[in-house]
Amino acid sequence: MFALKIITLVDQLPQTTSGLVIAKQLLRSACSIGANYRAACRAKSTADMISKLSTAEEEADESLYWMEILNDSGKCGTDKLTAIMAECNEITAIIVASIKTLRKRLN
Repeated sequence: MFALKIITLVDQLPQTTSGLVIAKQLLRSACSIGANYRAACRAKSTADMISKLSTAEEEADESLYWMEILNDSGKCGTDKLTAIMAECNEITAIIVASIKTLRKRLN
């Protein structure tokens, strides 16, 4: 669902050079969160799951970065962006908590 919200968001960005670059980067990183989470669900070991979840965490953080750039540049409505950024922060927190739990299992 998060990726679908991002797709809708980037389709509404201005068709300027900067808008297109940011849209492409945000779309790539945001959609990668779900893809890496899905891969983590099929991990072959706990270490493999941690690795895949860590990649999802990095992509979530990158997505937040691009949304912060959008927010600061004024290229997107603040209300819409604030809600999506809050959701991305929640996703990041869930992933981080999952990684911490998995690391405890390894010890």
